[in-house]
Amino acid sequence: MAQIVLDNVDKVYPGAVRAVDGLTLEIKDGEFMVLVGPSGCGKSTALRMIAGLEDISAGTVSIGDRVVNDLAPKDRDIAMVFQNYALYPHMTVEQNLAFGLQLRGTPKPEIKKRVAEAAKMLGLDQYLKRKPAALSGGQRQRVAMGRAIVREPQAYLMDEPLSNLDAKLRVSMRASLNQLHDRLGVTTVYVTHDQIEAMTLGHRVCVLREGRLQQVDTPQRLFDNPVNLFVAGFIGSPAMNFVTAQLVRDGGPHVAFAGEKLPVPEETFAGKPGLDGYFGREVIVGVRPSDFEDAAHANARWARIPVHTSVTEELGSEINVIFTIDAPPVVHKDTTDLAQDATEGEEDAAIPLVEDKALWTARVNARSHVRPGQDIELAVDTNNLHFFDPDSGVAIGHAAAHAVAPAGA
Repeated sequence: MAQIVLDNVDKVYPGAVRAVDGLTLEIKDGEFMVLVGPSGCGKSTALRMIAGLEDISAGTVSIGDRVVNDLAPKDRDIAMVFQNYALYPHMTVEQNLAFGLQLRGTPKPEIKKRVAEAAKMLGLDQYLKRKPAALSGGQRQRVAMGRAIVREPQAYLMDEPLSNLDAKLRVSMRASLNQLHDRLGVTTVYVTHDQIEAMTLGHRVCVLREGRLQQVDTPQRLFDNPVNLFVAGFIGSPAMNFVTAQLVRDGGPHVAFAGEKLPVPEETFAGKPGLDGYFGREVIVGVRPSDFEDAAHANARWARIPVHTSVTEELGSEINVIFTIDAPPVVHKDTTDLAQDATEGEEDAAIPLVEDKALWTARVNARSHVRPGQDIELAVDTNNLHFFDPDSGVAIGHAAAHAVAPAGA
């Protein structure tokens, strides 16, 4: 096992295309680190530079106590798991697992021992004589992981290994990955575009955007304390709701927007240094869908707002209530980039239900029985409001906000 350190790493392609820009990141010995971000943010490029599959334009990459910039991939003592499994179709599962060790001249008794251990760990014992064509997608991915495990490397590098699996299988494979890491304790760097995968797997999550590090922290702290609008909107599903509001004093601190006023608790100002300097000014307010509830089932102390339900999504234990507010969508580079990522690959962008009005989502308990077209009163936990500077997009009062390089700078 070993720590992995990227120190001010750049990757510049011909034509001055900068895929990774000054990335500095320390991945601790035995840590499960997830790199996440929208398509084209540089996460796979960063992983490939750690592996030695991409040359480094500037900076250093260290694995353990060695700088590996000039080492070939085979000399870095790492193992990779790819999205497409990359199994040899003419070989059995057993032969696929053993092949890499055979190339390295590992003694046959040791190969047999490692293959048997990996197969047992992954539940592949009964499939050892089968070829990949006779396996399901999940079984093939387990073989690909087994091939990495038998190597007993210093680190595992995984590039979107679950993206080809169906939704239910992805959930079970995430659980398997967590159990494997707990058992093996090997440093793991995992790339995904799926923020739910990132939140459920990572000890820490590194959010990238346009090749730059935005924030690295535990999943819960990323959710609770995003450093800017981009991270706030990218982490969490459904995404955070945003609105431009006025911070005012009116019988107590409030944010006013769309004809509504939400009280801001006094303790919020202590936890967000500098927020009191925005009185009488515009701020961007963020509200998580999970901080709403049907007022009929909510804490009596929560603030209330009346809404007209446009769409409901019934999820069994909860309901997503989609509604418009009488305020325009927030226009900022961060929110624009999020919208582009959400519709990438689609011919049509999302169509707002009402022109020039922001579309919000509230997640309420299924006891609500709310239906489309109904008027409903929603309760809001204003203790969890998020505040962002309307010009820079950084979170007001966030200790790390000054360290984030704005995209496009």
